[in-house]
Amino acid sequence: AGGPTPLLLALAVALRALNCFLVQTSFVPDEYWQSLEVAHRMLILNISNYGYLTWEWASGLRGYSYPLIFASIYKALQLLGKDDVQLLIWVPRLAQAVLAAFADVKLYSLVRHLENAETAKCVYFCQLCSWFTWYSCTRTLTNTMETLLTIFALSCYPIKGSKMGSSCKYLALIALAIVIRPTAVIPWIPLVFSHFLQEQRKAVLILHNCIPVGLVTVGTSLITDRVFFGEWVLVQLNFLKFNVLQNLGTFYGSHPWHWYFTQGLPVILGTHLPFFIHGCVLAPKRYRIFLMAVIWTVLVYSTLSHKEFRFIYPVLPFCMFFCGYSLKHLKAWKKSAASFLLLSNLLPALYTGLIHQRGTLDVMSHIRQLCNNSYQSQAFVFIMMPCHSTPFYSHVHCPLKMRFLQCPPDLTGNESYIDEADVFYSNPLGWLNKEFYNDTLLPSHLIFFSVLEEEISSFLALRGYEKTATVFHTHVPQGRVGSHIYVYRKKTEVNH
Repeated sequence: AGGPTPLLLALAVALRALNCFLVQTSFVPDEYWQSLEVAHRMLILNISNYGYLTWEWASGLRGYSYPLIFASIYKALQLLGKDDVQLLIWVPRLAQAVLAAFADVKLYSLVRHLENAETAKCVYFCQLCSWFTWYSCTRTLTNTMETLLTIFALSCYPIKGSKMGSSCKYLALIALAIVIRPTAVIPWIPLVFSHFLQEQRKAVLILHNCIPVGLVTVGTSLITDRVFFGEWVLVQLNFLKFNVLQNLGTFYGSHPWHWYFTQGLPVILGTHLPFFIHGCVLAPKRYRIFLMAVIWTVLVYSTLSHKEFRFIYPVLPFCMFFCGYSLKHLKAWKKSAASFLLLSNLLPALYTGLIHQRGTLDVMSHIRQLCNNSYQSQAFVFIMMPCHSTPFYSHVHCPLKMRFLQCPPDLTGNESYIDEADVFYSNPLGWLNKEFYNDTLLPSHLIFFSVLEEEISSFLALRGYEKTATVFHTHVPQGRVGSHIYVYRKKTEVNH
């Protein structure tokens, strides 16, 4: 069968690089706050010590292994004297895009080995067409890395009846994924269990593969976190305690148990859904383990009350396998079906990538302008939005004074706890007047969603603020999120 050709790899990288530049919208705060912001704080620490770590880092819920990748990129750019803010924004995303391209090609090679070149092409086509993969695969999210490592591990997995597979390699890749995001263990439980059952030399598998791989990865993760936390922290255990045992994730919203079946999976699959169902019916018995991984993962996540589309992103490559299998068997209809998949995914991919929720990234360019002038030391930017709406220092890269509304969950068990953002939104005008009771405390710039303007207009007028920019954000404003973002600047007094 041979490996993938260099030409295929080059094309895959070029496509994902284009993908990277055609995604200019924000998805979830974790894209910056659990990766780039931390990286900016880690390595730029030794120059001017600015950056921001959220409450998860204070509680030891997150590990430094994933941000370390981006911190290394930042450090390399800094040493080359190229730590320009645009490079700091795009190089980490391009690195993610290159990894995504390699994962796509790995998926192609795997199917080519298990089936044939034609089926491999169909699976690869489905993977490239997926609007959700397009939307997510170049983002600096732990979920993205978890998905890519899942594909790499899958390409080394010893599937029944296949001559290939390396226990050590695939277990090491799963272990790495678990270090980056502990939930990565979920899809692999049925696969590892199935491998264990079919393995003749069970003791060898455990003693020579599982235990050494586990010890090395957990050890490396522990040492990395020891260096940056300054103490021994077992992040994976804290993560489990917080999200499962204490179920504190509900602080960020909860959904009914069936949400992944009725909305989550159908939305991320989109028009691939009928092909996925058809492929599941058609595929031979030996691939049932892939379907088991999908069902099991969705069931496990359904038991947790806080649900998000990105949580089940790692099962998408398994689904693409069945979609490709379906497409290959459509014979006479294959061309029409492929055109339908391409066209029906193109619009959502471009709309979500270029238009929906772009304001919170676009507004950062207005903040960056404050770094260029002598006024920087007096500037004070206050972002009055649902907390973590925008990135922070990773997209500004100068020690500007900035503040945003805080929203850490209560970890002390206080029933009447309300976070700063909720207190603010319950009475914005009252909060502002109380917080900035003295004119010397006032921010030089206020940034907020359009829905807030009317409510605080008297404060803006009285304290001498003028609107300097309007930035489009979304066509579907909801609750505290408006269709536009406004930038207000405090008028400077007449020069002495």
